[in-house]
Amino acid sequence: MEHNARVIVDTLQAVVGKAATHLQATGEHQAVAYDVASVSSSVAAAAALLGHGARGLGRANGAAEDDLALLYAADVAADVTGRMTGRESLWGVDRTALDGIAAHMAAGRDPALLERVAERVMATREAGARHLSDELQLVRTAFREFAADQIAPVADRIHCDDEDIPAVIIDGLADMGCFGLSIPAAYGGYAEGGADELLSMVVVTEELARASLGAAGSLITRPEIIGAAIARGGTEEQKRRWLPAIASGERLCAVAVTEPDCGSDVAAITTSAVRDGDEWVLNGVKTWCTFAGRAHYLLVLVRTDPDRAAGHRGLSLFVVEKPSFTGHEWRLTQEGGGSVEGRAIRTLGYRGMHSFEVRFDHWHVPAADLIGLDDGLGRGFYLQMQAFANARLQTAARAVGVMQSALELAVDYARQRSVFGRSLADYQLTRTKIARMAGLIAACRAFTFAAARAVAAGDGGLEAAQVKQLACRAAEWVTREAQQLHGGYGYAEEYSISRLFVDARVLSIFEGADEVLALRVIARRLAKP
Repeated sequence: MEHNARVIVDTLQAVVGKAATHLQATGEHQAVAYDVASVSSSVAAAAALLGHGARGLGRANGAAEDDLALLYAADVAADVTGRMTGRESLWGVDRTALDGIAAHMAAGRDPALLERVAERVMATREAGARHLSDELQLVRTAFREFAADQIAPVADRIHCDDEDIPAVIIDGLADMGCFGLSIPAAYGGYAEGGADELLSMVVVTEELARASLGAAGSLITRPEIIGAAIARGGTEEQKRRWLPAIASGERLCAVAVTEPDCGSDVAAITTSAVRDGDEWVLNGVKTWCTFAGRAHYLLVLVRTDPDRAAGHRGLSLFVVEKPSFTGHEWRLTQEGGGSVEGRAIRTLGYRGMHSFEVRFDHWHVPAADLIGLDDGLGRGFYLQMQAFANARLQTAARAVGVMQSALELAVDYARQRSVFGRSLADYQLTRTKIARMAGLIAACRAFTFAAARAVAAGDGGLEAAQVKQLACRAAEWVTREAQQLHGGYGYAEEYSISRLFVDARVLSIFEGADEVLALRVIARRLAKP
């Protein structure tokens, strides 16, 4: 019942609070700080799942929601127990801190409860109720139908052959307004403010990623990042010049931030821009620039202050315009010898978008393409980090879409596969796996919705980092378990679950690596007095 889950969550929140206070007093201990940060994400998701069920009172099966909440909360408590045992003094928590929830944990880990949850999931292929408004449900249905018609039939081929995303997918999503979901309505987008303004982006992203992460699920990310940076830091003329073209899909986008020798350490970048009259001259190498070939706009973070001691305060953002290219390589030259070229990096998964290494060699850009013009000098790092909150939220939604697809494939295969004379779906271990997948997906989805509301309210940086960290780790486990249920077939490329498994692996790396989010964002925010 829900009150059991509530007792667990309240206790775990108290433990996290004490541990965060202890970390603040004793200084950073990375091993413990990582565990506390990771646990905080899971506990926040458990609380969000409780709140999500409460939002749907009268519209859903209360018992089903209570079971999911209890199952997930008990799993989180078991994880906290394992991480904390033997390190209680480093956490600043008494060894008896979790004794009071032992019975509730037992109820949530009872195989009978898991079988009951699995029975519902096997019947519906769903992790739980979404509690969407009628308007958002229409949005979800429209994009699910588009994904089924245009994306899913070509997803495996794009992955296996490392093809470009077909124009019909990009054009179709542009026609549906996909690229303007978070761009203000005043500039051609669909965002009009309000607590739920980011939920459309979350819902759409999940449906596209459910069909294919590499062929569709990530198409919104780059417009989210570049659109947020321009909306917050651009001049009025820049907003009117760039945002409508992004919102309509007329201009596609990519982001060039990461460099070969500094991944998540954004403040250490060395790509430079030097003023030359009415232009800036860019030199340096960017890597992992996803979609940089097809993009017309590259959002490029560069060092405009030659004094390295300025650190992140010496960084600025440019919108670099270029033609769109298909394929895995491209090159542009300017009069006078300037050039920019891109080469796609071969990857295990996440294909279709193509991630490029981009090299700028004395590439001239107009001074008008510096976001914020002279007022934007030195603000690039801040604008980039603010934009990443939306991107992290969107990445969590991508992870939920991948997990939802994996759950559906696991359920379908378990139903049809016979093992030792019985359906695979009839085995308790299979049903236990399915139930735990569902609990994790439901919690991540509920937390994504809650984080979207927090970001829309203007102070959701912590929640965006937490849900990104949790959902992306969860996607690895869920796709792994779904692949395991497929047995040998799960390792074959002809089965889509193999694509989901390798795609999921990238999620904990980009848009803020798992460890960096835990130590440099989440732990630090938790430790603030």
